[in-house]
Amino acid sequence: MAAVRVEAVLAAAEEQEAEKRRSITVEKELELEYDLGNLLAVDRNPPPAAALRGAGPRREALLRALARDNTQLLVSRLWELPAERAGGAGGPLVAQLPEPTFRLPREKPAPKPRPPTRWEQFARLKGIRRKKKTSLVWDEQAKEWRRRWGYKRAGGDPSRAWLAEVPAGADPEEDQFARLRREKRERVARNELNRLRNLARAHRAGSAVPAAPLHPTGHQDRDELRRVARVARVSTASLGRFQPRLPKEPAEPPSRSGGKKRRFQPLLGNLAAERSRQLELLRDMGSKKPVLDITRAVNKQLRQEEAEAAAANKGKKQSKRGKRGRRQQRPGRSGKKSGARRQPQQQKPAGGGPGGGRRKKA
Repeated sequence: MAAVRVEAVLAAAEEQEAEKRRSITVEKELELEYDLGNLLAVDRNPPPAAALRGAGPRREALLRALARDNTQLLVSRLWELPAERAGGAGGPLVAQLPEPTFRLPREKPAPKPRPPTRWEQFARLKGIRRKKKTSLVWDEQAKEWRRRWGYKRAGGDPSRAWLAEVPAGADPEEDQFARLRREKRERVARNELNRLRNLARAHRAGSAVPAAPLHPTGHQDRDELRRVARVARVSTASLGRFQPRLPKEPAEPPSRSGGKKRRFQPLLGNLAAERSRQLELLRDMGSKKPVLDITRAVNKQLRQEEAEAAAANKGKKQSKRGKRGRRQQRPGRSGKKSGARRQPQQQKPAGGGPGGGRRKKA
C-alpha cells in the first residue's frame, strides 16, 4: 500500500515537472520572425482552419493557446539579450533592445515643415553653417563658469558695468552708460520686431506656427489672459468640454463661431439604423420627384415675405417724403408770380360779387 502511494507521488511530481517544461517549451514548424526593437513576433504557421470555423469555446481556447505560445517564444528571445542592473546591484534587470527593423505606420500625418526665417534663408544663400556653441563659458572676472547669454552671463552686462570705455571719435561729454542702455533697448526692440515678422510670415504661408496673441514683453492684461486661456481650453478634440476650469473662471457656453467638431458615424454599431439610412438614400436617388426640404422652403418663403414687406415700407416712405417736399415747395412759389396773380383779386371791392350787390339792393 505504501509502495503504491510512493509511485503515485512520483508520477504526480513528474507530471508537474513536464507541465513546467511544456509551459516554456514551444515547438513550431516554421520559426517566428522577430523584431525585438518593437517587441514584435510574426507567426507564419497556418492555424488549423477547422478549429477556427464558427464561434464557440473551442475557437477561443485555440486562439488563447496560440497567443500564449507566441508570447512565450518572444519572452524567451528577450531573455537571450544582454542585460544589466539599473540603479546598482539591487536594481531591476533591464535588457538592451536592438534597433527596430520594421517600420510601423504613423497614426497621424507627419507635421508640415516650418518655413525658414529670413536669417535661415540668408545663411543658406551665403553658405553659412551653424556652429553649435556650448552654453557655459569661463568668466575671467568672476573666476567661474557662467552662461554665454542671458541673465548673469559671462562678462556681465556692459550697460551695468562700473567703467565704460569712450570709443574713438565719440563726443567726450556724452554719457556712455546712457548710450549703452539705449543701444540695448534698440537691440531688444529690433529682435522682437524680427520675431513678430517671422511669425506673421509663417502665418501667411499657412504654417502650423500660430501668431502669438500675448504681448511680447510679458505684460498681459486680464482680457488677454482670459482669451488665451479660452483658446487653449477649446483647442482639444472635445472643444474644451472635459477640460477643468480655473477656480474663478466663469462657465461660458461653446461659441458657434469657434468652429464645428466633425462627427462621424461609428463603423460598428446599430445595423438597423445603417440599413434604414442606406434604403432612404437609394429611395431618394430612384425617385423622380426632387427631395423637398421643408426647413429650407419655409426659410425661403419667410425671406421673400420680409423682402416684400421691406420694399413696401420703402415705397411708403418715399411717397411721404415726396408729399412733404411738395408741401414745403408751395410756400416758396408765393413769389412775384403768385403775388402778381393774386393782386387783382385783392383789388376787387368788397361788394363786387353778385351776392353783395343783391344784398345792397335789398
